[in-house]
Amino acid sequence: MQRLSIIIPTLNEAGSINQTLALLQPLRSRGHEVILVDGGSTDDTVDMARPEVDRILNSDPGRAHQMNVGASQARGDIFWFLHADTLIPELADQIIAAAIDNQSLAWGRFDVRLDGKDVRFRLIALMMNRRSRLSGIATGDQGIFVTRALFEKIGGFAEQPLMEDIEISRRLKRHVRPNCLKQELITSSRRWETRGIWRTVFLMWRLRLRYALGGDPHKLAKLYR
Repeated sequence: MQRLSIIIPTLNEAGSINQTLALLQPLRSRGHEVILVDGGSTDDTVDMARPEVDRILNSDPGRAHQMNVGASQARGDIFWFLHADTLIPELADQIIAAAIDNQSLAWGRFDVRLDGKDVRFRLIALMMNRRSRLSGIATGDQGIFVTRALFEKIGGFAEQPLMEDIEISRRLKRHVRPNCLKQELITSSRRWETRGIWRTVFLMWRLRLRYALGGDPHKLAKLYR
């Protein structure tokens, strides 16, 4: 099996990081590495994560920049970019290996499920997964994985403050379509719960549309915040 480098950008994730890392320990025992790239947390994220990761890197904040920093230090054959509030399925390393199937230029993502109990979260996840299959565009919530060779070929993430997942997906699919896996990652619904479910949905649609029409990601990031 090719070796995974699991790269997790963090910023004040003390409330969720241990739950995420606990499910990654079997992968570590099978020889894969977990790299946490912290963007300056002021809570206990780093101290809580230290026993459960192989390396902790410090970085300027910014998810795209942090993931690039992690990739620059990674030793694996496949990079898996995982959010800090995400729970992975059992044997995820084997699922990814089967999807890559020893190809040098390959990438993909998982389906996503939101952990909130509101039935509307099922609809949101369904729309996210179907849209991704149709468009070949993955979101960070879906756990993008990519071979080292392809990641280096395209030059990594564009260091922009928002829509870095959409931007890299566009460049990746110019080389090869993504493997859209049906196995699910469970991710936090806190973004929707905090801001309002439909308000957040409409905001994200608006931002994605403006980005597709050439909107500046720096201006869009201000709107998002």
